[in-house]
Amino acid sequence: MTDAQRLTWVRALHTAIYVVMAASSVFVLYAAIAGVHGPWLWTAAGLVLIESVVFLGNGLKCPLTAVAARYAGPAGGVSDTFLPERLTRHTFKVFGPIIVVGFVLLAARLLGFGR
Repeated sequence: MTDAQRLTWVRALHTAIYVVMAASSVFVLYAAIAGVHGPWLWTAAGLVLIESVVFLGNGLKCPLTAVAARYAGPAGGVSDTFLPERLTRHTFKVFGPIIVVGFVLLAARLLGFGR
């Protein structure tokens, strides 16, 4: 397999993970606001927590970004997903508050506040 093919696979995997994590983050916030609970909430919350640990453990950087850069070669400058870079560059600014607010509201709801 060539580096270009490996890069395509890494970008595809990273894009899929990004979409699932974005949806999970938004779902946690929605569930906390709407009072939804059940297996989908706990799955989404677990995924978000795992992703947060991975980011924190990797210095607030996605490990797949480094893998994509390795396969991009010396030219570099290749996006690590198939999503527009103008969208993904704001990931922390957008999803950080969504995750924090979602988990704070979820914790408040689970502790009995707002009932």
